[in-house]
Amino acid sequence: MAAIPLDLLDRMRALEREVRTLIGRANIRPALNEITNGPVKIAEGGTLEVLAPDGTGIFGVGELWDGAYGTKIQRSDGTLAFNTGGSGEGSNMIRTFDRAGNVIVMDDYYTQRFLGRPWMPVPLYPTKQQGTESTNYQPAWVGGAPAHNAVMVLRVSSIASTGGGQVRVSMLPPSGGTVVLAEYDIPANTWTSKTHTWPLHNVDHLEYVGWLIEHRVKSSGAGIETRLFSSYTRNTFTADEAPDPPANAATAAAQTLTEPAPPSAEPPAETVKPGLHIIDD
Repeated sequence: MAAIPLDLLDRMRALEREVRTLIGRANIRPALNEITNGPVKIAEGGTLEVLAPDGTGIFGVGELWDGAYGTKIQRSDGTLAFNTGGSGEGSNMIRTFDRAGNVIVMDDYYTQRFLGRPWMPVPLYPTKQQGTESTNYQPAWVGGAPAHNAVMVLRVSSIASTGGGQVRVSMLPPSGGTVVLAEYDIPANTWTSKTHTWPLHNVDHLEYVGWLIEHRVKSSGAGIETRLFSSYTRNTFTADEAPDPPANAATAAAQTLTEPAPPSAEPPAETVKPGLHIIDD
């Protein structure tokens, strides 16, 4: 039998002890796919992605597209369900998409204070003067709601008998008073329909805003009737529609607001200009 140096046997026994120790420690330590404590950092432009077995991206955060940073969630069929951040069109917006790719929930691209979608109805109610023969202005429709979106839309139609009449639309801002937004004539014996759009200047998110539609006749003994077809708020379509912030928010907004490009998910919009817009139908 060949002679085996004792030191070699000792080294083998020591190696076996070390292997047993490593195996024991591996069994008591957390698995390599689990983090039980402490922060995880992905720095210098890294990305964290979760993929389905077929390779479809389900979740991603970090540098995701065109060098921009953000977060996205996709469905198992690859359709985008949620994203935030990005650059260029729609940058730094939060958006939730339906399965057809339409934006169903988002913030407003051109103003920092308002919900973009969904558009919110504003309830206005008829009064007993919805039809009147008075030569003095009488309330036809009144109501209001907390401000969710940045732009108010009213679609009204009026008809007056001999002599014609007038219609006046006013906003009742949270600061008090009455702001007349539109006043126009109604010719005799002809339905006159108009769509009014108005940015909610000096109004903050969820502040209550009231609305008043009044009408009157020009000739005593004549009559006028006004009907309301839609009353809702919507997101801004252009930078010109962004409402002026309230005094207490103007300073903070000026420090962070930049001029963006139009978001790609916006629907076709009416031609708009700053301030009040009246579209004759």
